[in-house]
Amino acid sequence: MVTVVKREQKIIRILRIRVVDKPGYLGKIATRIGELEANIGDVSIAGQGQDYLIREVSVSLKDEAHLQRIVDALSNLDGVTVEAVIDPVEQAHRGGKIGMKSRAPLDSITEMRKIYTPGVAQICKLIHKDLSQSRNFTCIGNSVAVVTNGTAILGLGNIGPVAGMPVMEGKSVLYEQLVGISAIPILIDSLSVEEIVNTVKGISPTFGAIHLEDIAAPECFEIEKRLSDELSIPVLHDDQHATAAVVLGALITVSQRSGFNLQDCRVGILGLGAAGAGIAQLLRDFGVKEILGADLREDACERLKQQGGTPTDLTGVMQSSDIVIATTGVPGLIKPEMVQNGQVILAISNPDPEIDPEVAIANGAKFAADGRTINNALAFPGLFKGALLAEAKEFTSDMKIAAAQAIAGQTRLDDLVPSILDKTVHEHVATAVSLAYTQRKN
Repeated sequence: MVTVVKREQKIIRILRIRVVDKPGYLGKIATRIGELEANIGDVSIAGQGQDYLIREVSVSLKDEAHLQRIVDALSNLDGVTVEAVIDPVEQAHRGGKIGMKSRAPLDSITEMRKIYTPGVAQICKLIHKDLSQSRNFTCIGNSVAVVTNGTAILGLGNIGPVAGMPVMEGKSVLYEQLVGISAIPILIDSLSVEEIVNTVKGISPTFGAIHLEDIAAPECFEIEKRLSDELSIPVLHDDQHATAAVVLGALITVSQRSGFNLQDCRVGILGLGAAGAGIAQLLRDFGVKEILGADLREDACERLKQQGGTPTDLTGVMQSSDIVIATTGVPGLIKPEMVQNGQVILAISNPDPEIDPEVAIANGAKFAADGRTINNALAFPGLFKGALLAEAKEFTSDMKIAAAQAIAGQTRLDDLVPSILDKTVHEHVATAVSLAYTQRKN
């Protein structure tokens, strides 16, 4: 049995403390922090003087009020002064998380003549004769545009593209670190489907693929479809399809360990926006015969019907489903008493799930997980790397299913899915995706 415990939300702060350099003072600080129910992380020396040390102490806290109690208590200790409180998240983002860097050396006139004028003209003429050579002699074949209009950023909603930039930068970091792709955020300040489509089409020659990110439903569906139809490079809305691939990968693992046939299970989906719709479609493509769904929006329920699913309500999903997948963004929507014995529950809204996995398990669920486990970052790097390797023109259902199967195949021990930071996982996903496209094309 796999129990995934949702951890209580915490804030992390680094306290820069000036303390007398004598035995016992660090112990007093640690004791006081522990008495006030905060957890200590890293402790380091940031500076020193003749009779004092500057220590930086990382602490995990409940909230800002808890932080203030810690600061006040430490300030009342003899020989201790809290000089600064540092937010490590702000510190990590300051100045941005990404930047354009050259791969070519520029340490001599000879090198400059090779990479710029006059040598570059040779490559321009070569590509002019055969545009496919751009994949060999430019970064296009390994570049992805991460495009957003900021209308569905995380669980924050429509906060605009500029406020969403940290998410796009984060995606770019994952691409570079996990699969070696150069990903560039593209912010489009518009709610117009036509303007977004035309903008992406206009910049598309720069990239080998288009990653649509945090664009609200229902506009995201039309934008993805039009771009997929009108461009000759692969386009994928991450919130729909990468999330779906990870969900399917987790369910394949659950089915293998439990001995049931996933295709014969009745699957209920709570929330039929981008993620819910993508999950429903991929499960249908995988062969799941019966899918129920609930959403307050009539257009979302109508989409499910068009996909071959059956609209119902919250009670209908919870009472009739073997597997429940929740993407509503409504914390606590699933009450403990709604859980049926033996159900699989994936409450994947972030940052707060519809039910805590540990609560679901305690009330009879066989498997349970939240969005910290079922994270689309397990799928999108390998999906795009595989598409670029295959020089794909589109993303197909076969490619998404191949990604899910690769994720399940790399899951070890009692985990539901593998570690996001395991680069081997992303390599396997990329290989499987590339092979799925190549085999279909042939």
